[in-house]
Amino acid sequence: MRAVLCRSIRVAGVLVMLFAAPAFARGVPSSFADLAAKLLPSVVNISSTETLAAGAHMPNMPGVAPGSPFEKFLHQFLKDHGQGNKGGGNGGNNNGNRGPEKLQKLGSGFIIGASGIIVTNNHVIDHANTIKVTLHDGSTFTAKLLGHDDTTDLAVLKISAGHPLPFVSFGDSAKARIGDWVLAIGNPYGLGGSVSAGIVSARGRNIQQGPYDDFIQTDAAINRGNSGGPLFNMDGQVIGINTAIYSPSGGSIGIGFAIPADLAKVVVAQLRQYGKARRGWLGVRIQSVTPDIAAALGLPHAEGALVAGVIDGGPAAGAKIASGDVILRFNNAPVQDMHSLPRMVAETAIGSTVPVEVWHKGKSVTLQIKLTQMPAEPTLAALATPPKPKPAPAPSLPEIAGLGLHLAPLSPALRDKYQVRADLNGVVVTAVKPGSPAAKNGVTAGDVIVEVQQFDVRTPQDVQARIKAVRQQKRPSVLMLVEGGAGTRWVPLPLKQPG
Repeated sequence: MRAVLCRSIRVAGVLVMLFAAPAFARGVPSSFADLAAKLLPSVVNISSTETLAAGAHMPNMPGVAPGSPFEKFLHQFLKDHGQGNKGGGNGGNNNGNRGPEKLQKLGSGFIIGASGIIVTNNHVIDHANTIKVTLHDGSTFTAKLLGHDDTTDLAVLKISAGHPLPFVSFGDSAKARIGDWVLAIGNPYGLGGSVSAGIVSARGRNIQQGPYDDFIQTDAAINRGNSGGPLFNMDGQVIGINTAIYSPSGGSIGIGFAIPADLAKVVVAQLRQYGKARRGWLGVRIQSVTPDIAAALGLPHAEGALVAGVIDGGPAAGAKIASGDVILRFNNAPVQDMHSLPRMVAETAIGSTVPVEVWHKGKSVTLQIKLTQMPAEPTLAALATPPKPKPAPAPSLPEIAGLGLHLAPLSPALRDKYQVRADLNGVVVTAVKPGSPAAKNGVTAGDVIVEVQQFDVRTPQDVQARIKAVRQQKRPSVLMLVEGGAGTRWVPLPLKQPG
């Protein structure tokens, strides 16, 4: 289909037609039947059973009001179809002495190897005692868990069918464009293989599920039970794994999210080989670069990832990356924001040495850093959002530098009063003026200012001197490294230039 847009203008009395560049669109498929018939045999239904301790409460169904008629209907529907929660022990009486409960979870998956290798979501099989896989032909097998990863919500299973199974392959999810047709196949509400069609609605969605969020959004109908099922392009390749939906009601409203295949296939390969994900590790804590922070550091644009802390003994510490640096490029690729850096690092081979460009004290520096394996406890993560500041009483002492801050050196008495750890050095905030720049940015009494513009401070006079230097540079804000109840974070405070 070709669409040409035009408009006209009049120049010197002459009517001139202006033609926009032609827009092209592929025709709507007359049917998805042939593609669906080809793909359905590779998609499986998954049922996992978890035994709960005696007396444990069954989780409520998300999106369904407890005790509502719909909840009762849904429980009865699942029970009638053999998918309800089955009580044990004394038969589930109400005398409080119930035996162990069995929680069943339903989901989907897809076969990626003729030998019976299956990919699904981790939350479909998490904590399961038994995992059953039902093929499109109705045959059922007990699955073995090869590996799982909580962070990306992926798991790999293995079944032994005794014969080669139909399978599908991962495609290049980076080539999926907004507006492309997609098919979702899965097991909604335990009804069996179901096909829905839609388009790619958006790319790169961050839904606050983890440090590697990069979801494909689709309007193809996805419901409970579709989790772990494939999202196909029109070439029959898996470009995503259906994982989550946004829904006030609990049913599909056309906003579903899929893990992109480019991320999934890396993790799946590691789960097959090692049983767990092995990620590269830089050893920094990061936060967003806001326009105020960029201005305080002299950065032309608010981009990159601001280093809020460096882990002792990590790769970044060995390369002399400092708190307050901004990571602009990693392995020759631009770091658009703080959310992109964890993915870039995690996907880089362990042991490889990569160039990392940082903005350090007003200039760009490129460092060579050798990545190591991420420790068991992930430390490459963004800081939590600072809590809203609590109202502070009106201070009686003059505030410092017009920012609403009242500061004092860290004395033993103040360390004890504000429970400041013994190895932390800096200047303690004793009061914050309500409505001041400091209050608006979440600074509270008891916080400790460790650095100003990447320079250590030990006294209120040190802070004043650094603020004065920033004002002389005509920068609109000053950047302070603050440690307190919200963790360690960089806080930009706007400056009023002297009139």
